[in-house]
Amino acid sequence: MKIATRTVGDVQILDFHGRITLGEGMLSLRNTLHDALQSGANKIVLNLAHTKFIDSSGVGELVHTYNSVTTAGGQMRLLNLTKKISDPLVITKLLTVFNTYNDEQSAIASFK
Repeated sequence: MKIATRTVGDVQILDFHGRITLGEGMLSLRNTLHDALQSGANKIVLNLAHTKFIDSSGVGELVHTYNSVTTAGGQMRLLNLTKKISDPLVITKLLTVFNTYNDEQSAIASFK
């Protein structure tokens, strides 16, 4: 998995490309998030438009990411969920935990 990081105003956006699965995908997410939090980012959007697949370990990593961000005093949003991403979140009822958006401007505006 590849993660591109960009900033829009005071919001850090992480653009995911690939799969969030046990192993490298989870490690990339954890390291990128750690770097973002260390740099002072406290408004984080995970753009999952180009994420092809997520397994149960990846779902667990999203929960861990959410907990890490909120523990650090930040807020996290999920953007552009594909069916392959939203289905596991619906089944586990985690979709009710995450704030999700279909367009970037709405996700950014939700922090205000």
